[in-house]
Amino acid sequence: MNSKLIKIPGPDHPITITSTKGRVTVTVNDKRVADTHEALTLKEAAYPAVQYIPRKDVDMTQLQRTSHQTYCPYKGECAYYSIPAGGERSVNAVWTYEAPYAAVAEIKDHLAFYSDRVDAIEERPVA
Repeated sequence: MNSKLIKIPGPDHPITITSTKGRVTVTVNDKRVADTHEALTLKEAAYPAVQYIPRKDVDMTQLQRTSHQTYCPYKGECAYYSIPAGGERSVNAVWTYEAPYAAVAEIKDHLAFYSDRVDAIEERPVA
């Protein structure tokens, strides 16, 4: 049997998703890869908060799909992209849950970036 464990967020492993107030940009090698006013902030247990950026606000021409995949029992199957402009440091720098579980359905059609694999993820609050 090849079924994967599915877990529901709760008091022992909370996950919250809220709208990010302001603008979020991502740059690699002096190129803006993402720019949005519609990011979502995902907070999961004790992990640092992550910005999920709508796919429509990411320059997908700067990304390259990889064969790397992971699985999260709370969110589902995860696919990855590299950013060629960032060289080796930016391999598998971007992740996305294309069919997330119901508990985190809002992150569908969004991408997230590893902060140590890009030059900057900047959050600018609403003025």
